[in-house]
Amino acid sequence: MEQFPILLGAGIVLLFVFWFGFLSLKMKMPNVILYILLGIILAKWISHHEILHFASEIGIVILFFLLGLEFKLKRLGGIARKIWPAGLLDVFLNLGVVTFIGIWYGLDPFYAFLLGGVAYATSSSITAKLLGDTGRMANRESEFILGILIFEDLVAPIVVAIIIGLSTGEPMTLFDSGILVIKIFGITVAAIILGKTVFKKFDQFLNKIHDEDFKIALFIGIALSYGGLALWLGLSEVLGAFLAGMMLSDVERIERVEQTVHPIQNLVLPIFFVYFGTTIQFVNGVPMLPLLAILVFWSIAGKMLVGIIGGKLYGLSPRVSFRAGLSLCSRGEFSVIIASIATGVFKIFSGIYIVLLALIGMLLFTRAPQMTNKLFGKPVKKKKGLKVPGS
Repeated sequence: MEQFPILLGAGIVLLFVFWFGFLSLKMKMPNVILYILLGIILAKWISHHEILHFASEIGIVILFFLLGLEFKLKRLGGIARKIWPAGLLDVFLNLGVVTFIGIWYGLDPFYAFLLGGVAYATSSSITAKLLGDTGRMANRESEFILGILIFEDLVAPIVVAIIIGLSTGEPMTLFDSGILVIKIFGITVAAIILGKTVFKKFDQFLNKIHDEDFKIALFIGIALSYGGLALWLGLSEVLGAFLAGMMLSDVERIERVEQTVHPIQNLVLPIFFVYFGTTIQFVNGVPMLPLLAILVFWSIAGKMLVGIIGGKLYGLSPRVSFRAGLSLCSRGEFSVIIASIATGVFKIFSGIYIVLLALIGMLLFTRAPQMTNKLFGKPVKKKKGLKVPGS
């Protein structure tokens, strides 16, 4: 019997994506959850599928490219000045405390730190997708949430590099850490310079192009190139894609860029979540069940504290800070990257943890407005246009 064609497998997956997306509309639940479950179901047949893996990479790059378009350099600088206290609190609560929990449980320090890395970063893709799907991108907490995600995207590659260095048995030197920081700083400064020089009059160039097909190739090419450059430097492709979007953020009528790229994102982004599900392979039993229960509890509590305390430091009200905390609990792509470094039972443990936190986090995200209203009461809408009697 001939080998099952890769192209046929990709086509079947796209048909499943359609039906699961349609099912999510009927069930009135985020399609991201069903896409991950679809990946888990299909993992036995399409694990390590080349086309799906490539499409998932493109999907996540485009998502962050579009996200970067929303952040002008001036706005990003303002967020950076405000977000660093909450960002450092996030590192302490979700990387530091989880590492301590692992050591307390009796894990080797390396695996304890690896566990801290798995538990640290909120899933940028899931959170950004849900912000758009639920219509909450314009809410007051969205800027704070996106600021935390950006901060984590800067810290997470450093955590990955340290873990990879430790996994070889050779500790990471101060020189290696310095080189990594220089790379992040360099690629960011380069994006700023390109945005202020090469792309300063980019809108005038776009006005001369009337064929949308060429524009698609141009925009996707910019996003993939800068994301690939970040990977080549040993950083995260999502960081590079975000910076690529930021380079074009000052273009007039930026909606033209978004309208051109959105259809491609709608096709390939679901593949990322399906492929993420295929990386999770369950076996009989749940290893280290007591530790799993402790970590799930603290992972939710730690992110909620980042929202409640960090949101207050950022200048948000208690109501908005609480809603932000409920929206930060999902774990995803960075957790998968770090978990892939593990082996044996610990890799299985990490996979189960990621699936649980992805599902619980998405549920808390979608229920955040209702839960906030139950705790603080429904917000009082300000009445506008009232006329004074006799006027």
